[in-house]
Amino acid sequence: MSKSIIQTDKAPAAIGTYSQAVKAGTTVYLSGQIPLVAETMEMVSEDFAEQAVQVFENLKAVCDAAGGTTNDLVKVNIFLIDLSHFATVNEIMSRYFTKPYPARAAVQVSALPKGAQIEIDGVMELPE
Repeated sequence: MSKSIIQTDKAPAAIGTYSQAVKAGTTVYLSGQIPLVAETMEMVSEDFAEQAVQVFENLKAVCDAAGGTTNDLVKVNIFLIDLSHFATVNEIMSRYFTKPYPARAAVQVSALPKGAQIEIDGVMELPE
């Protein structure tokens, strides 16, 4: 099975030795997205809700570039520096997904790149 690299200018460029996403067959593995604005590569703001929206927008852009949508995500991992924001994440996530929702994990971590408060990665299965 061959793999192809997914890249879009509508999401932040990789800031390390990784790709925005990798497609293998009909499965797409999305790298973690933090709340950087693609055009400036700067954090969207210090406000948690604005950061969460930006992360979902970045994920949406990578899903689009891969030929899918956020509804094709089958698993997402959410990393938060403060789990007290969990309810906010749920509310914002509901804007980007319809039922059936993907499998999900949400964990609190001590730090994220560039001082972000949230990072999300995922696995997407494209329609055959």
